[in-house]
Amino acid sequence: MPGRHGLSNVKPLRILIVEDEFLIALELESLLQDAGHDVVGIAATSGEAIALGQQLAPDLAFVDIHLADGLTGIDVARNLSDQHHVTVLFMTANAKRIPEDFAGARGVIAKPYTERGVQEALAYVTAEQEHEPRGTDRMTFVPFDANSREDSSSKLS
Repeated sequence: MPGRHGLSNVKPLRILIVEDEFLIALELESLLQDAGHDVVGIAATSGEAIALGQQLAPDLAFVDIHLADGLTGIDVARNLSDQHHVTVLFMTANAKRIPEDFAGARGVIAKPYTERGVQEALAYVTAEQEHEPRGTDRMTFVPFDANSREDSSSKLS
């Protein structure tokens, strides 16, 4: 369908959602599809997420740190980024749960997330693909780059 992606000429990303709250996952799926991206799968547990990551080879995964089987989103992020070279973004209400090494993730979206936070995260990831640095004046999405951990935590609270 031509014109589906509006003014953007960014290649649609294949996205995996790792979220155990079904309504949140559906809302995120809808936001991502409205932004012109393809949601290739939704997983509620770490096992499902790792299996889908291997099977579907997504470009990007939105990973909730706390899943149905516990604080396993960190393991999922590490597996997807290390084993399958997937770009990972965390979703969490508690940034203190993010490990020092970020488990291979590229940033975090504060929950409850906003449409703006999701759009900022997508802009960051797609800009990174095109190697165009964007401003880092974000409140709802925090990239893990030059920012120290303290900065990230304080921006999210």
